[in-house]
Amino acid sequence: MPKLNVIVASNRPGRSGRTVADWFVPIAEQHGGFEVVLADLAEIGLPFLDEPEHPASGRYTHQHTKDWSALNAAADAFVFVMPEYNFGFTAPLKNAIDYLYQEWRYKPVGFVSYGMTSGGLRAVQMIKQVVTTLKMTPATEAVTVFLRQHLAEDGTVRADPALAESAVAMLDELGRLSSALAPLRSADS
Repeated sequence: MPKLNVIVASNRPGRSGRTVADWFVPIAEQHGGFEVVLADLAEIGLPFLDEPEHPASGRYTHQHTKDWSALNAAADAFVFVMPEYNFGFTAPLKNAIDYLYQEWRYKPVGFVSYGMTSGGLRAVQMIKQVVTTLKMTPATEAVTVFLRQHLAEDGTVRADPALAESAVAMLDELGRLSSALAPLRSADS
């Protein structure tokens, strides 16, 4: 079964990212198309990029990089659970991406974005430039969580059939893309 890494892209105290991820992960597990792994950047705690070699070399000196590499090399697809900060994506997400190179290649990525006004859509548009440079394939289907609309008073994501349907559609597309890109990953290794 292909492996899906769900990466929570914010490490800010009081963030909504883990709440949104905790809503999404059970949907991904019920979908049944992937073995789902949650990777929370707040828990992983990568320092600002500190490797002496270029990531394309694959020669990592720090254990945190080796662990991050192993986690993502084993994945067949990704979902970034990401907020929008000042019309852009988060520095922790960019830092986490920049640590690696080969581990991202020829793998699809989906986006569960969240925010107040735009639901994180502007951040998703910006991150697409970054991921395509690394030969990742962004899924067209996505999930957009508008915090004012979708967060309940207790801080959880409200049950919303349309939101859940968008998650399933994205997971379906990630499955198709993962299968289609598998030969490229095999040839690249």
